[in-house]
Amino acid sequence: MSETQGPENYGKVALIGLGLIASSIFWAMKRAGMDSHVTGYARSAETRETAKRLGLCHEIVDSAEEAVKDADLVILAVPVGAMGPIAEAIAPHLKPGCTVSDVGSVKKEVIEAVRPHLPEGVNFVPTHPMAGTEHSGPGAGFASLYDNRWCLIVPDGASEEATARVEAFWQALGAKTEQMEVEHHDLVCAVVSHVPHLIAYTMVGVADDLRRVSDQEVIKFSAAGFRDFTRIAASDPTMWRDVFMTNKQATLEILGRFTEELFALQRAIRTGDGQLLFDYFTRTREIRRGILQAGQDTDAPDFGRVKVEK
Repeated sequence: MSETQGPENYGKVALIGLGLIASSIFWAMKRAGMDSHVTGYARSAETRETAKRLGLCHEIVDSAEEAVKDADLVILAVPVGAMGPIAEAIAPHLKPGCTVSDVGSVKKEVIEAVRPHLPEGVNFVPTHPMAGTEHSGPGAGFASLYDNRWCLIVPDGASEEATARVEAFWQALGAKTEQMEVEHHDLVCAVVSHVPHLIAYTMVGVADDLRRVSDQEVIKFSAAGFRDFTRIAASDPTMWRDVFMTNKQATLEILGRFTEELFALQRAIRTGDGQLLFDYFTRTREIRRGILQAGQDTDAPDFGRVKVEK
């Protein structure tokens, strides 16, 4: 494949954190023919060794400070609660004029945690690739993860040039991009991602607590709905703990709305109001159809999440 020389191609890219998102970035960069030199760092020595064995990145180093040296683009791919301390650690080692970005699903608190540490002249362009699986770690990544998925760009004061380059970078990885304001981003993600994950964790927890249904029965008779809950609930606990701790306001607002809707459905069931249930299910069914029509999921039994070759 010919090497990419467009504005999306950075001379050196540093990936801080080597899980699903970062490893998929590397494989997608490789597929796109980018000639960037990619360095990677993860806190765990075991993760670094795994990354080396997989051929992930051109160079795996033993510190974040070493990884960012002379980097033109630094991507923070760590749990949102760790981004502030990481930014503080790498700040003195950042190349003047470089761009720092992140891939967290919360933006307001991440911006407040990261930006104060960055030197003048360093652009911070937060992003949120809305793609993933329940798997984690350096071996979980694959090149097509971002294909036709949204990556939200939250410039919040970054230069237009730096923002445009980051946006072009994500488009080269296969993503569709859209710019969004900080608070609106966190509210949207509470609706489409954060609260659904919390509900999934809760439903799986209910099944575990309901001792009248044995563990064997839960596993043996799981239908598609419950299996989807368990897939979502298998997501990384550290990441999701940090998401809820840093996006409290939006999450609690949507949880309140969800509780009101749940009580209305509970009342309809208790009172035998079948028409309300039918109308409600018909309306929400259309949302699912809209997701399919927008190309954001598939009717395939595996939901289109088959891991492809790197």
